[in-house]
Amino acid sequence: MPRLHATCVAYSGHGLLLTGPSGCGKSDLALRLVERGALLLADDQVEIDESLTARCPTTIAGLIEVRYVGVCHVPSLSQIKLSAVLAPAAEAELERIPEPATYPLEGQLLPLLRLPYLHASTPIKVKLWLEQLANPAKLSGSGSDGR
Repeated sequence: MPRLHATCVAYSGHGLLLTGPSGCGKSDLALRLVERGALLLADDQVEIDESLTARCPTTIAGLIEVRYVGVCHVPSLSQIKLSAVLAPAAEAELERIPEPATYPLEGQLLPLLRLPYLHASTPIKVKLWLEQLANPAKLSGSGSDGR
């Protein structure tokens, strides 16, 4: 089973993979999502099978690195099917209204959103994006064709 350097949470009914290099804010964002009701699956290392089921290595189950505090226990779960991916981006790299994007994983494409992980508003943006994925007809300003 492939193992990715990533963090994974269950949030608003979605398995959400947080990607990016070390130090980009994956654990920080996961912690803020946990504060809003998410459950941690894995911090820093995620095992993913061909059906896109993510699992946590047993040695780190329920643990998250909290920078400047240490390793802490948080509510967690053992597996979840992935449904979306986040990737870090600098604000200057982003479009105000981005086109839908995808992330290739295990031969499949998952919806992708790029955001500055450390912005205060990022957790609510993630929640709103996931709600739109679940119900695209609720997009603000959408016409009869769903756009």
